Amino acid sequence: MNTAPNKINPKKLLLSKWTAVHPIAKQKHFLVSKVILPETPEEKIEFVEIEAVYSKKMRQIAWRDLLNKEEWLQGWK
Repeated sequence: MNTAPNKINPKKLLLSKWTAVHPIAKQKHFLVSKVILPETPEEKIEFVEIEAVYSKKMRQIAWRDLLNKEEWLQGWK
């Protein structure tokens, strides 16, 4: 996993665009459609919901997974 300093603020992920390095169910372009807020404000954001651009299928992932450059690229490539 990427050990570089965290350069992504989870609060600014909403509507960000991502490309899966290895297509997921034949989909490679995704949009962060929802930042899942923790139950209490003191807790950190852990998960986001990503939506496949073409199929509109959604899946929940840990937002930190997006930092793994072997799995995700920021923007649509």
